[in-house]
Amino acid sequence: MHRMSQDQLPEEVLNLYRTDYQSFKAPSGRMNYLDHGPKDGRPVLLLHGNPSWSFLWRDLILKLGRQGRRVIAPDHVGMGRSERVPQFLRLADRMADIEALLDHLQITSFDLGVHDWGGAIGLGVAGRRPHQVGKILITNTGAFLSEEIPGRIALCRVPYLGRFLVEQFNAFAWPATWMAVEQPLSPAVKRGFLEVYATRRERKAIADFVADIPMELDHPTRPVLQAVDDRLATLRGKPILICWGLKDFCFNQSFLDAFAVRFPEAQQLLFPKAGHYVLEDAQEAALEPIAEFFGPR
Repeated sequence: MHRMSQDQLPEEVLNLYRTDYQSFKAPSGRMNYLDHGPKDGRPVLLLHGNPSWSFLWRDLILKLGRQGRRVIAPDHVGMGRSERVPQFLRLADRMADIEALLDHLQITSFDLGVHDWGGAIGLGVAGRRPHQVGKILITNTGAFLSEEIPGRIALCRVPYLGRFLVEQFNAFAWPATWMAVEQPLSPAVKRGFLEVYATRRERKAIADFVADIPMELDHPTRPVLQAVDDRLATLRGKPILICWGLKDFCFNQSFLDAFAVRFPEAQQLLFPKAGHYVLEDAQEAALEPIAEFFGPR
């Protein structure tokens, strides 16, 4: 394990997310992660999706740290400030990476927060070790098969063309900075989301995540995602907060309804005027109840 220099990020981003990164060798490659707050605090594992990185959680990380929680926020391999690797990583690989991180840090009891692809990854891990998981925060994500896919995302899955658009023209991370929110991001926040994906090589994993959406019947991730869904029942009865931006063009009402069926006792914190990046739109209206939900212990 070693610490990572911050000098690769511009000062305006560091002012928002001045991180003390650490890293370790995950099965898929070197994974960088934030370990914030007192080491004797109960851990909260926060998992981002595509095309974001741990920067997505920056305000919640600080808030939880101030109330004595230990926050673990990794960048998935190939994303954020983690290593770019040549191999195509699928859902199964990313679940294995997170389990390796938990084992590396010797974390045997934790709370969980997920967003976007972090939902399938994190809830998949939780379903494998439900005895270790306490409270769960679910934000604009999915962890089950769905036939719904927006046209703008389907375009990015078109063989050859989709990858070319995503990698060469940044046609996923850049549009997300205005399509995933209802309130315009500040220039500094927008740069924070985009700075780590400035080159074609840095955007490979974004294209891989899109290609790993299991729409086809013979898609190799389809049975993996089905297994994640099958194990969600092991998490019933746990304290669960569903925080949802109802203006999400991708994870729409049908995904919220599907979670409500699987977790009928979950609390719901709904924001009619928030989009996919619900924490960016809702700000303190979401952060305060989330922090209260996780609590100091």
